[in-house]
Amino acid sequence: MKSLNEDLKTGQFKQIYLLYGEEDYLKKQYRDRFIKAMVPDGDTMNCSRYEGKKTDIKEVIDLAETLPFFAERRLIVFEDTGFFKSGGGDLADYINGGMPPTAYFIFSESEVDKRSALYKAVKAKGHIVELSAQDESTLRKWIQGLVRKERKEISSADTAYFISKVGTDMENITKELEKLLCYCMDRTEVTRADIDAVCITQITNHIFEMVNAVAEQDQRKALELYYDLLALREQPMHILALMAKQYRDLFHVKELAGQGYPRREIASRAGLHPFVAGKYEKLSGRFTSGQLRAVMEEIADLDQRIKTGLITDHLAVEVFIVKHAKK
Repeated sequence: MKSLNEDLKTGQFKQIYLLYGEEDYLKKQYRDRFIKAMVPDGDTMNCSRYEGKKTDIKEVIDLAETLPFFAERRLIVFEDTGFFKSGGGDLADYINGGMPPTAYFIFSESEVDKRSALYKAVKAKGHIVELSAQDESTLRKWIQGLVRKERKEISSADTAYFISKVGTDMENITKELEKLLCYCMDRTEVTRADIDAVCITQITNHIFEMVNAVAEQDQRKALELYYDLLALREQPMHILALMAKQYRDLFHVKELAGQGYPRREIASRAGLHPFVAGKYEKLSGRFTSGQLRAVMEEIADLDQRIKTGLITDHLAVEVFIVKHAKK
C-alpha cells in the first residue's frame, strides 16, 4: 500500500495496476482514488469501466487504441473479470505487444493465478498489489484514527470490543462506526455502552460467543445468546449449521497450532481473518482434538435426527447447549 500512496502523492502513475485480495474495502478505496487522480471528475469520455467475465477483450483493445479526447490519458477500469484465472490470454498478448502510452488499465480482482499469462504481463509492465485482510493491530489503529478525525476518543480495550462485535470487514466497520459517531455526537468519548447501544453484532460473532459460553460451562449465558438469535429470526437449523462450522474451524485451528504454524499462516490455511484466527486459537485451548471431533459428530447426528423428524430443530439446539454447558 505504501507504493500506491506514493504514486498518488507524486502523480507518477504506472500504466497498469492490478489490485487483488480479500479486502474489498481497500480495493474500492484505492481504485476510486486512482480514478479521481488520473482523470478529471465527470470525464466519462476518457474513463470506461468493464465488469464481469463477459467483458469483450476485442472491444477493450479497440478502446485502448483510441486516442483520449482532449486529455492526457484514457483510463480503462476492470472489475472482477476473472481474466487472471482464465480467458485473459489475448489481453496479455496486447500488453506484451506494446500498449499506446495514452492507455492506462486498472484491474480490481478477487482472485488471481500468478501463473497466468496476464498476471506475468502486468507484473512486467505495471504494478501489482495484494490487499489482504488487515490484522487486529492495524484495524485498531485505523479505527482510532477515524475516531480522532471526529475529535473523539476511544480506548484500545473498547476498540477491540468494537471489532469483536461488528467483525473485521472494513466496509461493515465503516458503516457501524458512522452510526456510533453520530450517536456520540455531543460527547468526546466513545464507550462500550455506546457500542452496545447502536452497533449490530455479526451473527458469526454471536455464535462464537455462544460456543465460548458453552466452553466456559456458562449455561445461562449460552441459552440467552441462543434465544437472542431466535429473537433476531435466525432459524435453529441455520444456527446449528453455524455452530458446526465454528467447531470445524476450532478443530482446524487447533490442529494447525499444534503443528507449530504461526497465526498468520494458520489464518491463511483455515480461511480466517488473522483476528478471528487468534480468537479461535485461544478458545480451542479449552478443548482436546478428540472433544472437538466428538462434538462435530454429535451435531451431524442431531442434523440427521431433525431431518428425519425424531426431534424438533428448536429443541435439538437447546438440548445440545444444555448438555455441553452443564457444569
